[in-house]
Amino acid sequence: MNGTLGYGLVLGGLACASFGALVGLVGGMRRNDAAFPWVMRCVFGFFACMLGANLVMEWALLTNDFSVAYVAQVGSRATPTVFKIVSLWSALEGSILFWGLIMGSFVLAFALVHRREHARYMSLALGTMLAVGVFFTFLIAGPANPFHAMSPVPMDGPGPNALLQNHYLMIIHPPMLYLGYVGMTVPFGIAVAALLRGEMGDAWMAPLRRWTLVAWLFLSIGIILGSWWAYAVLGWGGYWAWDPVENASFLPWLTSTAFMHSTMVHERKKMLKLWTLALALGSFVLTILGTFMTRSGIFNSVHSFTQSDIGPTFLVFIAVLLFVSMALLATRGHLLVAESSINSVISRETSILVNNLVFVAITFTVLLGTLYPLISEAVRGIRVSVGEPYFNKMAVPGGIMVLFLMGVGPMLPWGSSDPKTVRARFWVPAGVGVAIVAACLAAGLRGVYPLMTFGLAGFVTVITLRELALPVKVRMTERKEGFVTALMESATKARRRFGGYIVHLGIVMIIVAVAGSSAYVTHTSGTVRQGETLKVGDYQVKYLGLTSGQEPHRTFIATRVQVTAPDGSVNELAPRMNYYERMTDPVGTPAVRETLKEDLYLSLMAFSEERGTASFNAWIFPLVGWIWWSIPILVLGTLIALWPSRKARAAVAETEKPAAGAPPEAGEMNRGAA
Repeated sequence: MNGTLGYGLVLGGLACASFGALVGLVGGMRRNDAAFPWVMRCVFGFFACMLGANLVMEWALLTNDFSVAYVAQVGSRATPTVFKIVSLWSALEGSILFWGLIMGSFVLAFALVHRREHARYMSLALGTMLAVGVFFTFLIAGPANPFHAMSPVPMDGPGPNALLQNHYLMIIHPPMLYLGYVGMTVPFGIAVAALLRGEMGDAWMAPLRRWTLVAWLFLSIGIILGSWWAYAVLGWGGYWAWDPVENASFLPWLTSTAFMHSTMVHERKKMLKLWTLALALGSFVLTILGTFMTRSGIFNSVHSFTQSDIGPTFLVFIAVLLFVSMALLATRGHLLVAESSINSVISRETSILVNNLVFVAITFTVLLGTLYPLISEAVRGIRVSVGEPYFNKMAVPGGIMVLFLMGVGPMLPWGSSDPKTVRARFWVPAGVGVAIVAACLAAGLRGVYPLMTFGLAGFVTVITLRELALPVKVRMTERKEGFVTALMESATKARRRFGGYIVHLGIVMIIVAVAGSSAYVTHTSGTVRQGETLKVGDYQVKYLGLTSGQEPHRTFIATRVQVTAPDGSVNELAPRMNYYERMTDPVGTPAVRETLKEDLYLSLMAFSEERGTASFNAWIFPLVGWIWWSIPILVLGTLIALWPSRKARAAVAETEKPAAGAPPEAGEMNRGAA
């Protein structure tokens, strides 16, 4: 019953997406406003069907309905309820089904927010998004159908992958990443509509930027949480290994970050129109490529799913996307004419253009290193390995350049600039950066790249704080406002600018944490008897003995260790091994002593009850916690930047009104809608 109902809802979603895509694209190109209400009905229908299919699957998982193929694959009577719920996205078919729900939610949200705006443009944008929905519902109905009937019906199932039951981050990391991936569908639809219409006015650049920022935020959170999950679960003493599937999420993050900076030049100088739309299209194509990497099984990764039949289907879809994107850029790009040009090398628009080129260079470097092993095997029959040294050698200098431009860009004015003024603004931040490098050297820190990173981080932080504080100072001086009032008014009047600088501080925090935890890590391993001590840097780790326990879905054996920190404080940690019924090998859970300065990370490798010994891997990671602690800063800055001002809302409302006595098409041109 559940399988039949769920599959019927998927077919309903496919029908709604197909009809909506056809009506939206044809009606939009024919400038038929009557098509829009039908497209809206299809959007509601698509969302309702995807929501219903996901609820049916969740019910089947919670009630242990093993007649449904996906439940028989990942379900288990012993699995705790919370992991039964999240097992929806623990394997290929369920994750694609969940993907469909998120897509329906995004398309519906976009349609509701902009439903009163230009119907023909909305028809094109929604038609494009629903066309993407056709592909994913086709996958769910065909190669990745989770509602297949099982015969005979098993009495129990194996449960979800043990790695995915081993930490609470599994509950939130995949949804955040999926929200980032699927969210790129909205800017893709807007960009395609802009190219089909041959223009991109301010009234539609704003939603393009805003929806990209929403997807960027979720993607950022997903990447950081994924790093945290790898750090907290896998026990290998790291959080980023340039794994192909890690790279798959990083690639669209790079291009979408470049896109958001490019929109600033578009809005202020009416330049880089075609480039900006190309970045929007490229970001979406890279999310589909990343989905293919994760779900086709062609990469050997702890993140990826097993071999499946959807790989060829994804390749065809990627080829179609590339063809459509390049064809639109080639045939419609000439209609997006720049209205100005760069007049000075020393200007903010130049720094943003260089910033974009650096981001694209890093993207190409990571993409080449990720795909080269597959290309080599396909062409030469030889499987090569591209590892961490390549990515670090190629990407780290680019990252340092991006950090430098994060400081230079805000310091430069738009248009031409006075070199004397620029130099005057440069000296104090540069002096702080040099002082930080000198302090690091005096403290015994060495290494060209990490010292450059710390110095540039100081340089960027001073400039960013100065840009944040300057409007506050002006209001306090000229309007005699108090600090809190001046701060709130400044943040309100220039939300995008204020929020963007807060995000910059969060990114600086991440870069500093990555540099410190990578360059100055301390590693020790050893086997100790009960009562003996393992020295890890300035920490003393004393092995106290073993303890064991049982949970509904696993048993565990943990080691009790007493940690004496350099300051004399004492803590007890319990790194352990978890045993799952259907897994031959245990899954370790490291124990971490976290401080603002550094983490002590302990991983249990082996133990012997007879001999009373335990073997540990131990690391000291300086500043590593700053990576996860950056999430609230990124969220705060993004929410401030997303929140529309009263002036912006009034301007959008005004652009929606056609000029008095103007025909519909003239009213459209007055709105600047693409």
